[in-house]
Amino acid sequence: MKICSPEKTTLGFIGTGVMGAPMANHLLKAGYQLYVHNRTASRAQALVDAGATYCETPGEVAAKCDVTFAIVGFPPDVESVFLGDFGIIASSKPGSIIVDMTTSKPDLAVQIAAAAAAKNVIALDAPVSGGDIGARSGALSIMVGGAKDAFDTILPLFDLMGGNVVYQGLAGSGQHTKMANQIAIASTMMAMCESLTYAKHAGLDPETVLESISKGAAGSWTLTNLAPRVLNDDYAPGFYVKHFIKDMQIAIDCSAAMGIPTPGLITAKALFDKIANEGFEDKGTQVVIKAYGSW
Repeated sequence: MKICSPEKTTLGFIGTGVMGAPMANHLLKAGYQLYVHNRTASRAQALVDAGATYCETPGEVAAKCDVTFAIVGFPPDVESVFLGDFGIIASSKPGSIIVDMTTSKPDLAVQIAAAAAAKNVIALDAPVSGGDIGARSGALSIMVGGAKDAFDTILPLFDLMGGNVVYQGLAGSGQHTKMANQIAIASTMMAMCESLTYAKHAGLDPETVLESISKGAAGSWTLTNLAPRVLNDDYAPGFYVKHFIKDMQIAIDCSAAMGIPTPGLITAKALFDKIANEGFEDKGTQVVIKAYGSW
């Protein structure tokens, strides 16, 4: 496949949840024939109504497509979807490209790439950052590992979903980059919560404080996009607590294997574990403010 155009390329998308549905919709709106699958079929219905074709299994999607994307929940889900007997690799056409956009284990990305290569299929790992806001606006940061020529071939597709698409290196490099991203976010989330808590207890209006600090040296994506949700008591998931805990554990494990200390990451995970145990695992990550008591 040399040209990635709607006339020449058939696409698949597996996992149409908070992130996957808007990402897939960008591909559909660009005129591509799109086949979709989701574990809960009803969550793909809006895409079907917009013109996508629903398939009963991930393998059925892959068998029909030149490029198949997937963004699912946890590493065991990735293993099942890509490496299962009726999964993507088993069903993909020779010469096709498969892309895991889940945040998952770097060594699993390497395993998937090797299994795909044995079937003359090219696998890329391409986790994303930017949450539901970035997914809806097509402004995600996409971090890609795998074969450079495959990346170059489907870059036009990545550009439909992301505003910052960067090739990072060989298989697993995308996942390692996402771990660096999540490590940075972990401490930033704590900083956001502690800042708002301090402002409130100092008798300030947190919204007015946010207007000042989000535009200065303390500014961050978290302050700009998640702090206003906290102030509005909006804990709807742009990114689930349970998924962030998964990501942090992968980062902790990878860091330990490399002998790297990560005190900020470990502290942040403890706070997220606390709120998950209190019943907030299906809320958005901004709900970590609850770990700060009556903030």
